Amino acid sequence: SSPAIPRLAPCEPRTHLAVSSLPHRTRLVFPNQPPFLIQPRSDARTEIVQEGAAEMSTSWGSALTHISPYTFAAIGIAVSIGVSVLGAAWGIFITGSSLIGAAIKAPRITSKNLIREIATSLKAICVIFCEAVAIYGVIVAIILQTKLESVPTSQMYAAESLRAGYAIFASGLIVGFANLVCGVCVGIIGSSCALSDAQNSSLFVKILVIEIFGSALGLFGVIVGIIMSSQATWPAKA
Repeated sequence: SSPAIPRLAPCEPRTHLAVSSLPHRTRLVFPNQPPFLIQPRSDARTEIVQEGAAEMSTSWGSALTHISPYTFAAIGIAVSIGVSVLGAAWGIFITGSSLIGAAIKAPRITSKNLIREIATSLKAICVIFCEAVAIYGVIVAIILQTKLESVPTSQMYAAESLRAGYAIFASGLIVGFANLVCGVCVGIIGSSCALSDAQNSSLFVKILVIEIFGSALGLFGVIVGIIMSSQATWPAKA
């Protein structure tokens, strides 16, 4: 059942209702008159906010074009070095833990002299491959840093400026995550290499070939990232 409609007592003609204080869409009923609805007055500030919100688009394209291209460039540089270092650390952690554990059974797979070990049996090459992943990220981050240029405020959101910011962001994203996957891949293969070499030293070279192909994944990301960063051209200063 519908709620009972409140009836107001008759009022004098000079009496006015405070419409702004009434709730939204209040239904009033006067004696000997049909019921009618009264809309409350909206605040002026609310109208301005509503007009501004109506003018702004809520699409993703509008949101991306209203973010500074320098923000995208800075995020790309940070991802390039940060995620690459994360991948290198992850790979070294995986390889190092297995290498130390396997050294208990076969101490010959480790050495105190890293240079002599590299020159003789290449047992430490697994850790070096993981460290190369971080070096890739540092190199690309330096290259991306040199791509930043100052532009006038009037050209901040020009198409060329946005294109440069997106290019640097995409380059850092590609390099960072390619090196992350490469570091984990090299770490897992290096772990298997250490455990296999502890059982049979003749398996080291065979697994090392697999690790070389795994380390090439990060190099592919570096190549594509450098090509992508070459598209970052900022508007010429007036």
